[in-house]
Amino acid sequence: MAERINRIKEVLVIQGKTQVWLAEQLGKSTTAITAICTNRSQPHLKDLKRMAHILDVDIRELLVSTKG
Repeated sequence: MAERINRIKEVLVIQGKTQVWLAEQLGKSTTAITAICTNRSQPHLKDLKRMAHILDVDIRELLVSTKG
């Protein structure tokens, strides 16, 4: 199982949005967004910043905290 680094999938669920919708907003493939949402890969920082803007959240909300 991939290490859980990002919370993008949780934020999408909370907002009632889909991975397909996010892929369309970013101009990325659904496969790439699925890999990111399942933590099999991680987005580049500029893409993470764009995701935060599109989802209207602080970029930190898209990441798993390293502090307990």
